[in-house]
Amino acid sequence: MATVAPVSRETFQLADHTFNSRLIIGTGKYRTHEEMKQAHRASGAEMATVAVRRVPLDRSVESFLDHLDPSLKILPNTAACYTAEDAIRTARLAREALGTNWIKLEVIGDQTTLFPDNEQTLEAARTLIREGFTVLPYFSDDLIMAKKLLDAGCAAVMPLAAPIGSGLGIQNRVNLRIMREQLPDATIIVDAGVGTASDAAIAMELGADAVLMNTAIAEAREPEAMARAMRLAIEAGRLAYLSGRMPKRLYASASSPVTGAID
Repeated sequence: MATVAPVSRETFQLADHTFNSRLIIGTGKYRTHEEMKQAHRASGAEMATVAVRRVPLDRSVESFLDHLDPSLKILPNTAACYTAEDAIRTARLAREALGTNWIKLEVIGDQTTLFPDNEQTLEAARTLIREGFTVLPYFSDDLIMAKKLLDAGCAAVMPLAAPIGSGLGIQNRVNLRIMREQLPDATIIVDAGVGTASDAAIAMELGADAVLMNTAIAEAREPEAMARAMRLAIEAGRLAYLSGRMPKRLYASASSPVTGAID
């Protein structure tokens, strides 16, 4: 019988970078900078996403950028952009200011739901990839769009689980399961909608390579404790996926075999 390597020894390859953690963490909504730092440490995350349009990149005033652990890889994002042109401009600004060609691409299509505009996202991705960016696009959980983004050269795809900041958990497990089965070699990172640890575990059990979250930790009553819970949930979900769950059955199946039982 094949054995499964401990999750603690497993690495996660994303583009040209190797990570030990499959949890990507956010930087917004924390009540204090100290609370953010404590949560980041507890999470074990090695990459943090930063909203380019919501921080002073020139460091003219203090912000959470001044409180990030220097060991964290910064992943700038284009949150609050509503057109491909705006997202491209923001990504270029991030590269100049933060010295990285990695970008979490977000092009929002609706102000109320914050659902992504998949067509504008694809347009922006193609331009940024031609310019040498490592593009990680946030998009609706749509298999066809995932294929188009990967064909364009995106390093990974980041389907939503539910609306940003909603905490509703995974609303369409079928789409994520199909995406994993149809794209076995793609890097899939579930982004947006996680509310608690069980949501993160389910995402990993469905075959996600990683989970990105912010609000679920930042708005928890105890962010540091929730960050630790998320860390453990990611590990448990990954191990469950690798282990292969038992098949579901309509009827009961005795836990003890009857063969050889005393009559």
